[in-house]
Amino acid sequence: MDRDLSDGDSVMDLSFEAESPLAPPAELLERLPSCDCLLQGDRCCRSWNPGCQIFFPPSEAPGRPREQRCWSSFLEHRVPVVTEEVAREALLSFVDSKCCYGSAAAGDLVILELKQQVLRRYRLETFSESRISEWTFQPFTNHSVDGPQRGTSPRLWDIKVQVPPMFQEDTRKFQVPHSSLVKECHKCHGHGRYKCSSCHGAGTVRCPSCSRAKRRARPARRCQMCSGSGRQRCSTCSGRGNKTCATCKGEKKLLHFLQLVIVWKNSLFEFVSEHQLACPGDLLAKARGETLFKDENTMVYPIVDFPLREISLASQRGIAEHSAALASRARVLQQRQTIELVPLTEVRYWYQGKTYVYYIYGTDHKVYVVDYPERYCCGCTII
Repeated sequence: MDRDLSDGDSVMDLSFEAESPLAPPAELLERLPSCDCLLQGDRCCRSWNPGCQIFFPPSEAPGRPREQRCWSSFLEHRVPVVTEEVAREALLSFVDSKCCYGSAAAGDLVILELKQQVLRRYRLETFSESRISEWTFQPFTNHSVDGPQRGTSPRLWDIKVQVPPMFQEDTRKFQVPHSSLVKECHKCHGHGRYKCSSCHGAGTVRCPSCSRAKRRARPARRCQMCSGSGRQRCSTCSGRGNKTCATCKGEKKLLHFLQLVIVWKNSLFEFVSEHQLACPGDLLAKARGETLFKDENTMVYPIVDFPLREISLASQRGIAEHSAALASRARVLQQRQTIELVPLTEVRYWYQGKTYVYYIYGTDHKVYVVDYPERYCCGCTII
């Protein structure tokens, strides 16, 4: 059961970043009395150690009956056929978008053959949430401290936060309630300032022009940069000899607290059915398709009875891979699997005595050109 912190135990959304990713020396941090409450089961809580991660096992798949699907209606679906006119218009549109391609060939070519194929693309998306805790700090400005004296810190997975829209990745940081404590700044040892490393506290540095010569051979040639003194005001500390501590911003103390880092990630598995045409697979994976089947739930079942066996095997493999990858480090919030139809057409054409090839893929008729006859420079990528 999530713990609702709306009544008093508010969670602070952090918009700042710590000055350094490294925590101060471990001896400066006392283990909070409430740290034991952050344990998950029998696991050892090392959240007081930098980089320690606290994981949560995925939720169990909800019990729902396995649906008996009738694929015949799905397989009857057909995408529009690419005609010669559509093929020519697609190439002309592609050529117009390229500054170094001539349009004469696209307008005068003779189409010899249209070889068409419809591919099936399986896609699995798994939207998950993982949580880690880590010590961080910020300058202490004498504001109220939400420490263990105000109560016990909730377990990391009991902290209730607003989940982003499903399948939209995000990362957010929160201050764990009742985990704060104030310590002397470990960088400046509570002074708020430290000796300038450039002038070693002197406020001045050796003149780079005369190198301490102070005067040249004659008084008239006295160094103009240091007026003959041989030293200049230190530009690093403006002559003060010390600098404001960048860690505590001169406040002398730091507020240390546990920070909850929540990562929402959308894992993606894709598979495109085999084809005999020489169009690059990475283009087909990104191509726009027409949805044939869609299944979305907290956990989806593998497709086992699709007429194209390689799609069924891809579904089973994708779900198994996501389950194995996320089981020990994240909680699955939602899954979505789809099967899409992706049209692919190979166009063979003749122009000025030679034969050339280009491909039209996706429902939006994107073009991939193998060797266009009117290309005037090499500054464009042929995709």
